[in-house]
Amino acid sequence: MLSRRIFMGLTASFVALPALAREPNVFTSAGLAVSGYDPVAYFTQNDAVQGSADFQSSYDGATFQFASADHKALFDAEPAKYAPQYGGYCAYAVSKGYTASADPEAWTVHDGKLYVNFSKSVRALWSARRAHHITSANENWPTVLGQ
Repeated sequence: MLSRRIFMGLTASFVALPALAREPNVFTSAGLAVSGYDPVAYFTQNDAVQGSADFQSSYDGATFQFASADHKALFDAEPAKYAPQYGGYCAYAVSKGYTASADPEAWTVHDGKLYVNFSKSVRALWSARRAHHITSANENWPTVLGQ
């Protein structure tokens, strides 16, 4: 009889657990995608450039900022071309089957796509086997969001 009480107690505790929240499609920091950095600048200036609140666009439920009106116009014309892969979550983490925040200074443009990582040291790990990690991340995305 004791085992039945334990089973019923455990069952009740599992039922009472709240459902895990689904991660948003785009990682944001302080409400901004890519932590407010200009995603177009990675392509046009080969640099991580802070965006401005004067130049903003919404895409995939997130706010992106840009350093100039020209960059905003480029993004607005082709947002999927400039938005970071995997919603701006760490590309290495997604390749391993989970999400993690990303540092906009730990970035790579590869084959015309923007990838960000948790840190520069994680970017080095990701870069060492980039093709493998991209394949794995593509397979894991977007299920890692908890869909």
